[in-house]
Order: sequence, then C-alpha cells, then structure tokens
Amino acid sequence: MKWKIWKKKPTAEPSSLAKPEKLAGPKEIPSVLGRYLVVSLGKDPDWVWNLKVLTRPRAEGKSSFDVRVFDKAKADSKGVSVKDYRSLDPHPDLVLYEGWYNKKTNKFELKESEITTHRAA
Repeated sequence: MKWKIWKKKPTAEPSSLAKPEKLAGPKEIPSVLGRYLVVSLGKDPDWVWNLKVLTRPRAEGKSSFDVRVFDKAKADSKGVSVKDYRSLDPHPDLVLYEGWYNKKTNKFELKESEITTHRAA
C-alpha cells in the first residue's frame, strides 16, 4: 500500500468557490450626509432623517463606501424589498442620492440621482 496522507488532493479552483460579496442592509443616514442635505441643500429635516442608506465597500480601504440614499417608505409602498446595495439596481427610480463616503475622514461626494433630477424638471 502506498499511502500518502501528507499530500493533499487538489481541490476545486478558488475562483469557482468564491462566495458572493455580502453587503450590509439599510441603515440610518450618517450624520454628515444628513447635515449636508439639510443645511447645504435645504431639504426638510423631518424627511431627511427618515431616509435610509445602503453601502458597499470601495477599493480605497475599509472605511470607504459607495452609498445610495433612498426613502424606505416609498420602497415599501411600491412593494420593493430592499436588502442590500444591489437591491435597488432594478429600481433606479427609488435612489434619491448616490455617491461615496469615507467614515474615517468624513469626506463624501453625493449627487442627486439622474432619474430624480429628470422627474423634477
């Protein structure tokens, strides 16, 4: 018998076993983004602080995220279940603002969604 217990059998390719990236669910809007919407853009504070944000990590580091701001009540009224950042891909009309945010430096770039802008015009 030729037992070779010290040699491992080749396993499947790591790329085929790659799990899809897990993304966070809806969260409260970060204070720096909420303040920007209220103070700089003049939005109603009661409306702004009821908005939710979806994030996904960026390549820049652990504290940088792509963000999408949406109204959970509007999504619920349309029957859309929002679980993570990709949930709004088929429903771009629900995205109010989109951009990026760095939690560590509190720097961000946020722009109004193009669909929202066209609808308002």
